[in-house]
Amino acid sequence: MALLLGIDTGGTYTDAVLFEEDAGVVADAKSLTTREDYAIGVGNSISKVISKNSTSPDEIGLVSLSTTLATNALVEGQGGRVCLVMIGFDESALDRNGLREALDGDPVIFVKGGHNGQGDASQPLDEKALGKALASLAEPVSAFAVASMFAIRNPEHEIAARNLILTQYDTSVTCSHELSSKLDGPRRALTSVLNARLINLIHHLIAATEEKLKSLGIHAPLMVVQGDGALISAELAKLKPIETILSGPAASLVGAAYLSQMSDAIISDIGGTTTDIAILQDGNPRLDAEGATVGGWRTMVEAVDMYTVGLGGDSEVQTVKSGLEAELSLGPKRLVPVSLLAVNYPDLVHKTLDAQLLKSRFEDNFCRFALMVGQESGRSISLNETEQALIEQFQEGPISLEKLIKRRRHAAVLDRLVSIGLVQISGLTPSDAAHVLGLHKSWDQEAAIKATRLFSRQKNAKGLRIAETAEEMSQWIFSRLVGISCETLLIASLEQEPFLDPDLASDLLSATESSKSSPFIDVALRFKLPVVGLGASAHVYYPDVAKRLGTTSSIPKHAGVANAIGAVVGQVRVAVDGTISPTENDLYRLYHSGSPMDFATLEEAAQAADKLLGQEAQDRARDAGAGDISLRFERKDNTAMIDGRELFVESLVKAVAFGRPRIALS
Repeated sequence: MALLLGIDTGGTYTDAVLFEEDAGVVADAKSLTTREDYAIGVGNSISKVISKNSTSPDEIGLVSLSTTLATNALVEGQGGRVCLVMIGFDESALDRNGLREALDGDPVIFVKGGHNGQGDASQPLDEKALGKALASLAEPVSAFAVASMFAIRNPEHEIAARNLILTQYDTSVTCSHELSSKLDGPRRALTSVLNARLINLIHHLIAATEEKLKSLGIHAPLMVVQGDGALISAELAKLKPIETILSGPAASLVGAAYLSQMSDAIISDIGGTTTDIAILQDGNPRLDAEGATVGGWRTMVEAVDMYTVGLGGDSEVQTVKSGLEAELSLGPKRLVPVSLLAVNYPDLVHKTLDAQLLKSRFEDNFCRFALMVGQESGRSISLNETEQALIEQFQEGPISLEKLIKRRRHAAVLDRLVSIGLVQISGLTPSDAAHVLGLHKSWDQEAAIKATRLFSRQKNAKGLRIAETAEEMSQWIFSRLVGISCETLLIASLEQEPFLDPDLASDLLSATESSKSSPFIDVALRFKLPVVGLGASAHVYYPDVAKRLGTTSSIPKHAGVANAIGAVVGQVRVAVDGTISPTENDLYRLYHSGSPMDFATLEEAAQAADKLLGQEAQDRARDAGAGDISLRFERKDNTAMIDGRELFVESLVKAVAFGRPRIALS
């Protein structure tokens, strides 16, 4: 039987597992993710796992990839510059669903056109105005997004606009009707913008993975995990990267169910950048039919019902003034841990930290460095003269921020280079604190101790040091991460309760701590579900987290590579939706991915829906890489009582095609 290779590319580590259908996990391996060239980290992990099992490349029949890249990019505000084409909308649409904030100054073109709720054209598409606007774009963009009024009722104007764009630009175009069949044009536009912004990032990752597989002699099909845990072919993932948001967390849920053999649990996956929390119910991840929320954006992508926060082992540690005392904040930005940077650049890191430790006063840019990573998505953005000048300073390697930032404007330029993915910042993180405490031993502990000692020299409003030793500082950081993790788990759980306010989480935790010293009351928390901790650092934090929440923790074997395991045990699943509504002339109109169709009776429309949607679902599942395909149909008729009579409102129809991915036979 062929071996399956699962790969997960996270913000810090790239994991790989070899899996056999009957034997389960055969071998696993872990390497650092290399953002300057993803193929290096992917290749290192694959080579390690193959070597562990003495596997021949031609024994591998399927490769499946999960990644947190899209999720992390949205959380950290990264991605390419895009142009949004809005058809039939006015500028007020940008003020809905956070669309204006998501664009962040990227260009928008408004043109006449669009359809009404019945799928009829409200007015012709103004192709002349669109062509003129496209030709006048001042700066280059990496991709386009197109959203037309009621495109899910009739997509013809989005398709025409895409064709016109492709005559002028050799780039990708995302149409909103291809990503969702739901109403709410501005939210479809938002989802399209985010998809367009992610295309270069995901394309670069997949292309690097494909090239590395080829060089290693692995010629098996490559699949990618979607946000709902299902698999799609790599080619489709390149076109619809937005569907890979929460790919890593979804894969971890599937992997957690397989590893823990639990049917009901709360899963918490801590990575380098984010913590992802979800509910496992009856052995399956709970899905969010309303659309995944990541980085503050409510998309229209059906994905696991996941609560994601910018908290991880590599979260930025900062001090925040709070009255006379200082508080610690963690995240949402991810930094390269100082102890990790010191592994590759020991002279730079140790000399810089030693010199800073000799100074009598702590400065803002102490124990922080910048390094160029050179993602292709960033290189597609034109740099101005100031940005180019700053980039040239990285020719010799990383630089301490103390030397790099001489003026305030340099900080703004650096922020821009970080946001487009060309530069990363290195600084103090919980991973460094864990090295100081001896909980992690992978990187340079001495560098972590120096950075933490330096950080602890900051003063509070009383003029006192915030911590006396590196160990005290590290314990504070550790406790802060555990506390935030507890609060995050509480919030995620309270959001499932209709009568409880998630804002109570902080007060509940404070009450349990305060009651310990009270002679009158005792407040305790007790989670009903066990906490399954996943991620490379889960064993460090989650026993303490579970204890504080009054429950048990389970850190399964292979918990550090659960995402990679989930990537290979999933299946292809494609759902195609349609709607049947009555018309003014007593007909029944079927809305689907093509032009609307009218029928004399509801049953005729439903039969046509099954045929059309079923065929489309099968075709899409086959394109997505499924082998033996099964079909399932769903139908929900909605009615309303008016003047004592039950009247038909609409029928929601769905065809679901599913099956295991095709496996190459050696």
